[in-house]
Amino acid sequence: QVQLVESGGGLVQAGGSLRLSCAASGRTFSSYAMGWFRQTPGKEREFVAAISRGGGSTYYVDSAKGRFTISRDNAKNTVYLQMNSLKPEDTAVYYCAAEKFLSILRSGSSDYWGQGTQVTVSS
Repeated sequence: QVQLVESGGGLVQAGGSLRLSCAASGRTFSSYAMGWFRQTPGKEREFVAAISRGGGSTYYVDSAKGRFTISRDNAKNTVYLQMNSLKPEDTAVYYCAAEKFLSILRSGSSDYWGQGTQVTVSS
């Protein structure tokens, strides 16, 4: 069982930065691939970024490449999403997800999800 708690969302102007954090419970954090998704009203949840168990492999949606960076600290049971050069279209609720298998995580079918944190980017 894994419990995930996101933090770090907020209101920022276009061009600004935010760092999201996702703290995970349990002793087996390093056994899970981790990812970030986002959702806006009326739309399906969208994959944003993922990182492998050891942190050696990362994946991004095209719109996030070059602006967002996913990282993890297995000693702190935490995954991060550094978001730079934010745009109004990045406005969404951001969710953290955990899944044993990276392929399943990237498909959006993870077993474990956080409650979400709101990111609002003003123009």
